[in-house]
Amino acid sequence: MAKHLKRAASLSLLINIFLFIIKAAAGVISNSIAVISDAINSLTDIVSSAAIMFSVKVSLKQPDKDHQFGHNAAQPIAVFLIALFTAIVGINLIQASINRILHPNESHNINAFVYIILTITIIVKLILTKYQSRVGKTYHSPGLKASAVDSLNDVLSSSISIIGLIGIQLGLPYFDGIAGIIISLFILKSGYEIAKENIDYLMGKAADDQIILRIAKRALQVEGVIGLNDLKSHYVGNKFHIEIHIEVDKEMTTENSHDVGKQVQKAIESIPEIQKAFVHIDPI
Repeated sequence: MAKHLKRAASLSLLINIFLFIIKAAAGVISNSIAVISDAINSLTDIVSSAAIMFSVKVSLKQPDKDHQFGHNAAQPIAVFLIALFTAIVGINLIQASINRILHPNESHNINAFVYIILTITIIVKLILTKYQSRVGKTYHSPGLKASAVDSLNDVLSSSISIIGLIGIQLGLPYFDGIAGIIISLFILKSGYEIAKENIDYLMGKAADDQIILRIAKRALQVEGVIGLNDLKSHYVGNKFHIEIHIEVDKEMTTENSHDVGKQVQKAIESIPEIQKAFVHIDPI
């Protein structure tokens, strides 16, 4: 798992650096606020990718004396900070775009090179979105799942940049500022979506009904478990901690009931979304 997560985070960073360089060049050449906004969006992606790569590395560390349940909270914390940074960038770009609408800039230099760069960006980001989404879901990484959302928004941003350039060439310079505002709104939307999911991690949200049913089913399948009478859950980082009460025959020896509890714990912790299960034994 660690190898795949680190590779995905490193690849995302390298691709975003490449895309920022070529889009920044396109923005300077075209003097389009939409393309410049798109390039700055890629700059935020670089910051995000670097932070996620670092947080993935931290989250994969083994539990230690100071963090006895591991470092899973590293990714949600990093992603939440990225969301705040993204919001600030989006607001600043909206202001710049409004200024471009009020004071249109007539000195544009739009050529085939600019369109080629934006097209390359769209293709690369579509591929990256699928890759990040697959790895993020497979290994339950909030950082990579957030990156996948952001990459998809980048596809839309670059598409809008192209529309803004076409508008300029049709003699409608204010299209540039409008496109810039729309791209900025996508940046804000991306930040909101990323923050919303990770607030659940940081606030210790309970598991949904589907996961609870899987936990109950695993516990009841263990021989010696007669029933359940309490089951609680909450996020610790991006994994769940579970507290469950199992019912066993009161005639069962302490040693046997302890073994049943350990089997239930092992069964629950085999669920990928679960980090730790605390099993209480109730003789009935």
